[in-house]
Amino acid sequence: MVKVRRLGLFGGTFDPPHFGHVAALKAAARCGKFDHLLVTVAGDPYLKNADVRPAALRLAMAHAAFDDLALVEVTDLEIRRLGPSYTIDTVRELLEGVDTVDLIVGADLATQLDRWHEAEVLRELVAVGIVPRPGSATVAPEGWRCYEIPMDPVDLSSTYIREMVPGFENLGEFLPASVIPLFEGARG
Repeated sequence: MVKVRRLGLFGGTFDPPHFGHVAALKAAARCGKFDHLLVTVAGDPYLKNADVRPAALRLAMAHAAFDDLALVEVTDLEIRRLGPSYTIDTVRELLEGVDTVDLIVGADLATQLDRWHEAEVLRELVAVGIVPRPGSATVAPEGWRCYEIPMDPVDLSSTYIREMVPGFENLGEFLPASVIPLFEGARG
């Protein structure tokens, strides 16, 4: 097995994973900076409200959405860990087996990095690849090593999809076909 030197870490709640997430991972794979892209599904997303679907379902949806993408592996690493899902814990664990870990975040989240758990330590351990988002400037927070991952912004969010009227006929506009039955089954 080839040693992974530079790992891209793309974490999230993925409730549900949508075409914006797919586009971000494809752009990260195309940018040439990574040997491997790891998708981590937050077990207990401490910065989100408690109204998220069970972790096992979100993991299944992430596998359905991302398993066929180049360089991408979906992991249950954060789901197996008890308590809140902190990126710093994941990065520390991953750095035991790879040379570098870069976070991949949307421009809307980049400005929030200083609010993350142990942000001052995380800032020293990672670089941050920022994916453009409509309506969010690609701004590197002060003190962080950041760069832009080039792609056309996708105007889509998991919150928007969750708040749609149940039975909406055109989920295929927003979600990979393999995700739709899992998502619809969870909507009741």
